Amino acid sequence: MSATGGRTVLVTGGAGYIGSHIVWALSARGDRPVVLDDLSTGSDRFLPPGVVLVRGDVGDRLLLASVLKGYRPAAVVHMAAKVVVPDSVADPLGYYQTNVCKARTLIAACRDAGIAALVFSSSAAVYGMPDTSPTPEDAPTLPINPYGAGKLMVEWMLRDTAAAAGGDFRYAALRYFNVAGADPAGRTGQSSAGATHLIKVACEAALGRRPALPVYGADYATPDGTCVRDYIHVSDLAQAHLLVLDHLAGGGASRVWNCGYGHGASVRQVIAAVERATGRKLPVTAAPRRAGDPPHLVADAARLRADLSWSPRHDDLDAIVRSALAWETRLREGS
Repeated sequence: MSATGGRTVLVTGGAGYIGSHIVWALSARGDRPVVLDDLSTGSDRFLPPGVVLVRGDVGDRLLLASVLKGYRPAAVVHMAAKVVVPDSVADPLGYYQTNVCKARTLIAACRDAGIAALVFSSSAAVYGMPDTSPTPEDAPTLPINPYGAGKLMVEWMLRDTAAAAGGDFRYAALRYFNVAGADPAGRTGQSSAGATHLIKVACEAALGRRPALPVYGADYATPDGTCVRDYIHVSDLAQAHLLVLDHLAGGGASRVWNCGYGHGASVRQVIAAVERATGRKLPVTAAPRRAGDPPHLVADAARLRADLSWSPRHDDLDAIVRSALAWETRLREGS
């Protein structure tokens, strides 16, 4: 099996925001992505031409067995999940069912089919309210909501499955920090309704698709009083997945990696970037703090750079905002 492309890769949730960028990146280098997605939040409109789409539920054991047998992927990238943190608090059992139980079904199906490598979409939410920022991978994992807890549970399942498999199954868990932006070529972006990501919400407000951008708290212990986050461009994140797939294909060990740039931007800095991109003031309203929002959440991403020679190409807040704004403009115009 080649370590640099030419593989069949199953991408669950591949019609979603991040998943579709990974599918485009796989296709661009000559891999053969197969997408499994129920299209509950994703869209087949933004997939590359000719990509195989199997519409269905990642928790469907019989469907998984059929897909894995029929397409014989060399690896699986597991993206399918619910991702709205407040919703996980309101509906913890629903989130555990989708994000944990269905992941268990997928892992079991991979083992039954002899799939040797799985890349898992994890989250910085596994850290909860970290004491150190930038936060390294060996920081305590103390999630404070069902979303983060579910991601950590899947990491544990993968860890224990790999240990029991004795080298016949390896995995990578990528802990995303704040994913933002859109494909610079305008082929895909975040299209789900009711998104909560700050940069997308800010761009929607700038284009009149929301009445205003709420700022949840302005009295944090940060330079300007608003929360600081590590915003990673989605295309750089997609590239990291390719490197991780190559690592596993080459016999690399199971590993956990943070995915971020190692520096952050505050809410006010994001607002300023959107205003620079549009040339006008952004409508903003003050709102109370949200429970569980850490003041400062930034990745220590040294491991990803050192292990895989990851070199991001879009590490610029203004460029991230411009790509997000261009995508929102396309959505507004219906193109």
